[in-house]
Amino acid sequence: MTRGAPVAVFDSGLGGLWVLREIRAYLPAEDLLYLADSDRCPYGPRPRDEVRTRSLEIGRWLQDRGAKVLVVACNTASGAALEALREVLEIPVVGMEPAVKPAVRESPTGRIGVLATAGTLASERFARLLREHAAGVDVLVQPGTGLVERVEDGEFDGPAVRAVLETALAPFREASVDTVVLGCTHYPFLWDVIAEILGPEVRLVDSAPAIARQTRRVLEEREMLAESRTGRVRILTTGVPAEVGEVVARLWPEPTGVEGVSV
Repeated sequence: MTRGAPVAVFDSGLGGLWVLREIRAYLPAEDLLYLADSDRCPYGPRPRDEVRTRSLEIGRWLQDRGAKVLVVACNTASGAALEALREVLEIPVVGMEPAVKPAVRESPTGRIGVLATAGTLASERFARLLREHAAGVDVLVQPGTGLVERVEDGEFDGPAVRAVLETALAPFREASVDTVVLGCTHYPFLWDVIAEILGPEVRLVDSAPAIARQTRRVLEEREMLAESRTGRVRILTTGVPAEVGEVVARLWPEPTGVEGVSV
């Protein structure tokens, strides 16, 4: 393993590009290898064991391609497979969890909403997160059913997106929550619409900056930071590259192609 080996990042689809942006900002010298499992997206409705098995397949595949660290940029996959990935892989693994801890710190009234996939909300990792960090806080959870598919199709606004969001966010408004956790990497791409619906008095938080900082810490501890340079970015998909590439062009700030792979 060398300092020049890539940082591998994967998600069920393109939501993890939000995390990749933060990693790019914190670690501009690193080569980044991103895999969107577009053929299996979304993970949220799938059985936990299926997501676990698939995550292990992807983790091994990326390790075999020389990754020096694996970032699981998917809350559902982290909830289903993070411990298993750390057991079987030889490289360090950075996982995600909804940003409940910072939400608890920042909430003025102790009324918090969590918008996430059904898979994340049903996971033991999420239940443990609430037990350990949200005691004495009112936490209202809502599944963002249908939102991942909208983002994957390149829909970030419009009547269909707003209709789904109005339904999902209505309980938060009724409960007068003051902080909402965006607990899926796809949801921050809808940030402006969510903020408009909830109103300026509600703050939004997500985990991407914390994941980028943790990735840097992991590399620093192992003395594996890349030398000073501008790192390359490769984006891979298990879906149709031309279709995925059209959406990537709108989500990723740098010109880049999309490569099709089979995992």
